[in-house]
Amino acid sequence: MEILQNKTQIKNARSELVRKGVSAIDSPIRAFMRRLGLVEGVGVGDYIKSWDLLSSVTFLEQHVKKNEPILDIGCFASEILGVLHQLGYQKLSGVDMNPDLSKMPYSDQIRYEISDFMKTPFQEASFRAVTAISVIEHGFCSDALLKELSRLLMPGGFFIASFDYWPEKIDTSTIKLFGMDWRIFSERDVNDFVQEASEYGFLPVGKINNTAADKVIHWGGQKYTFGWLVLEKSVSGASAVGGTTSTAEK
Repeated sequence: MEILQNKTQIKNARSELVRKGVSAIDSPIRAFMRRLGLVEGVGVGDYIKSWDLLSSVTFLEQHVKKNEPILDIGCFASEILGVLHQLGYQKLSGVDMNPDLSKMPYSDQIRYEISDFMKTPFQEASFRAVTAISVIEHGFCSDALLKELSRLLMPGGFFIASFDYWPEKIDTSTIKLFGMDWRIFSERDVNDFVQEASEYGFLPVGKINNTAADKVIHWGGQKYTFGWLVLEKSVSGASAVGGTTSTAEK
């Protein structure tokens, strides 16, 4: 797990995505044209999510082959599937409740399913990796999420997620976003999730870094930052203690 520490990391990450030729967010002019209805399709990506997007893409490039299947949950308007497609990944899928999924980029080459991502139509052990960029903090239900991830991932597969975070608890109990409860994960929340994940055979990849420097993100009337976490599904399927070194590091 890593924590977004400052705004410079966001700027540098977007610069790297541009350098790689895979940045997909609209230019200011194109965004204006889209608002006027002069550009069709879905505007994807969000500059503020550049750091966690690049972190996820870099991890996938290092650990997942181009012909291995990847699923993005809560994928509507997410940039990651388009980036991975441009990088040559061949078996990409996305799931979201938004009925406009067919308007997403590369919809003729990426499989999109309109569904609750905690009850997907995909077969068991279908994916080498599942990504979730700023998704799980909305309507968070750890048990349902972990059950579905355990079902969807192959042994040795990865769950890669970014989420709203601040070490101390920030109360969002009275706030609804997108019609759902909103959780800004605290250090304790993350530790509890990792521990619960271990009961489903998931191991955190690398060390858990909970330290935050600045409240980089100002949104929803709150100030916080982003956390980024990778869990690996145990090859044996046996339960593991949170914080144990994953097989990816051995």
